[in-house]
Amino acid sequence: MPEPMTEDDLTDVVVARLEATPDPRLREITQALVRHLHAFAKEVRLTDEEWLAGIMFLTATGQMCDERRQEFILLSDTLGFSSLIDLINHSDVEALATEPTILGPFYVPGSPERAFGESMVEYEDGGEVAIFRGVVTDTAGNPLEGVLLDVWQNAATGFYAVQQPDEQPATNLRGRYLTDSEGRYEIRTVRPVPYPIPADGPVGQLLRDTGRHEWRAAHIHLKASKAGYEPVTSHVFDRESRYLDSDTVFGVKDSLIEDFVAGPDGVLVCEHAIVLASATV
Repeated sequence: MPEPMTEDDLTDVVVARLEATPDPRLREITQALVRHLHAFAKEVRLTDEEWLAGIMFLTATGQMCDERRQEFILLSDTLGFSSLIDLINHSDVEALATEPTILGPFYVPGSPERAFGESMVEYEDGGEVAIFRGVVTDTAGNPLEGVLLDVWQNAATGFYAVQQPDEQPATNLRGRYLTDSEGRYEIRTVRPVPYPIPADGPVGQLLRDTGRHEWRAAHIHLKASKAGYEPVTSHVFDRESRYLDSDTVFGVKDSLIEDFVAGPDGVLVCEHAIVLASATV
């Protein structure tokens, strides 16, 4: 009489079946996924009811996604997985270059090109006027001309333009700027405010079930890129913001926290240096 299959036997069978995967990278990923997924279920002794609840949670997460909302990115962000991927892929340049952090679910490509110092405010939201500026250099401190800065943030009402298509102009608080011959950039905007991630779906319910809040610390998003250099996706956080120590997506890094200081004319100014590392061959 054959021996009954054990838990470890089953894992070995599934991993072996995947050995025929033609793409070596896909084979490596799927086999590792099976090993870790099976190990997780064995470690917590997952019940039938818990397995089904997990399936229903993932189903609801997919059903919440549409052209304006990506619930799976929210899930990845709130589990710290997005930040982990950043560390895995960019830790080799973090010591010298600007630290990366998550893209977030509200990035929209194709923002309008704006001139040096031009405002990206297209909607009156009662926010505090602010100037966001600085210099982009390489890791040796040389200023970089022609760096493309793709910048976006939420309004003082707490919402991004993509969240309010019937209220905010689609390009409000979004813009693409180029650094000048001295590597400088300057953007007229409003001071960012803390905001809750969308919490009316399964991710929000998971946060509540695990005793966590849904708030992000106030920040401005940016993507910096130039041919010959490693691009970086990052944030700049307001030092006076709440939630710096409990940002719900684990995106805050000390090097990305800056002050908003009133200038001689009373307008707030936030200065942030950006450093790009040379592209690896």
